[in-house]
Amino acid sequence: MKNKISIIILTYNNLNLTIDCIESIRKYTDKNDYEIIVVDNNSTDDTKSWLQNQNDLKVIYNRENLGFPKGCNIGIKASAQENDILLLNNDTVVTTNWLTNLRKCLYSNSFIGAVGSVSNNGANLQACNFSYGDFTEMQQKASQNNISDPKKWEEKVCLIGYCMLIKREVLNKIGFLDEAYSPGYIEDNDLSLRIIESGYKLMLCHDSFIHHYLGTSFRKDQERFNQLILKNREYFENKWKFNVFEFDKNRNLSIFLAENPQEVLDYNCGIGCSSLRIKYYFPKAKVTGFEKNLNKCLISSKINRVVSDVKQLKENFYDTIYIGNSLEETESPIILINELKKYLKNGGVIIGEGTNIANLKNINLLLNDSWYYENYKKQNYFTKKDLLKMFQNLGFKNVTFYDYYLNDIDEIKFDDIEQNLKVSYYAYKFIKEKD
Repeated sequence: MKNKISIIILTYNNLNLTIDCIESIRKYTDKNDYEIIVVDNNSTDDTKSWLQNQNDLKVIYNRENLGFPKGCNIGIKASAQENDILLLNNDTVVTTNWLTNLRKCLYSNSFIGAVGSVSNNGANLQACNFSYGDFTEMQQKASQNNISDPKKWEEKVCLIGYCMLIKREVLNKIGFLDEAYSPGYIEDNDLSLRIIESGYKLMLCHDSFIHHYLGTSFRKDQERFNQLILKNREYFENKWKFNVFEFDKNRNLSIFLAENPQEVLDYNCGIGCSSLRIKYYFPKAKVTGFEKNLNKCLISSKINRVVSDVKQLKENFYDTIYIGNSLEETESPIILINELKKYLKNGGVIIGEGTNIANLKNINLLLNDSWYYENYKKQNYFTKKDLLKMFQNLGFKNVTFYDYYLNDIDEIKFDDIEQNLKVSYYAYKFIKEKD
């Protein structure tokens, strides 16, 4: 039996956004499925007076702005003890079937602990695949998108807290949000890892779309926000023994270069973001992760087959090896490629991605005497010709490069320059020749 849902919404000013959010819930959600608990963090506009006139809301008024984690925990504690919990930002607008589809996914498997919706914002690769000019068009496209489909459920290592539906049994097991992240930022990364650590899965529902304005009040004081970011990143790293940038290692530039992969090695897989991405786009592929860092391995091993010793890898076995930007991070790129070659089938491919050192941005830095060795010494850099020569000398052929360009390229003015120099990033694929 599916539990009723307590929707926890925090407010701090921005009354117009709050009204749009709550009115959209009332319009596009079955009223028998939920209750709304609003936790107001001492708003100074007309938010309090508006909330006092809403008979269908349970409202808690804080005497000070306690931030996101503490505010959410107050709302959770005020909910019915058997209810599932949905954390929803007040700067969101929901759509047809958004909650119905989230619940279908959440209860499709006992191992699923939490689910989230896609939005118009691309953070954490949670963006929808359509755009719109206004809310009327948005609702039309959302109704076409929000048709329940298990093929659109993507397992993730993290779900962003703007819309996150969590089973009550999960919170009973792991506890609520970590208030050490107050007033907010990274608490959803932390909560996601704790859910995975406890043996549950996280799913992103591409068949549930909501609009998200993205932090309209939280980011207004940029200096304070930057200080908060640094504080919470440090706390996160001390707690988990790896940094929060691990969530960004999804290899989205290079994953799609594979063609019908069967046996995949995800080298330096980190906490598993790229492995899950590969499995979503290539459901028939068998993915093995390799990660030497045991703290990262503890997380990735919860969601995929992972080994921490190269002796556990099979020689001449994998048809696809993803390496991300490992060549830039390793002490000896040639030794690494030669090592990986042993595990690759004849005709198999190594797929990676990196930064093109010979791009206009870097040339501009050099010409202006602004290239500082201290900023770059911890990383290897290559031109595309470097990579081509390196792989060919080690018995690879049939290279494919995919180029990615700077958004601000027009700010750098050069005449009659090669197109290649505009490339800031690239992905590549090399095919192994017969030994």
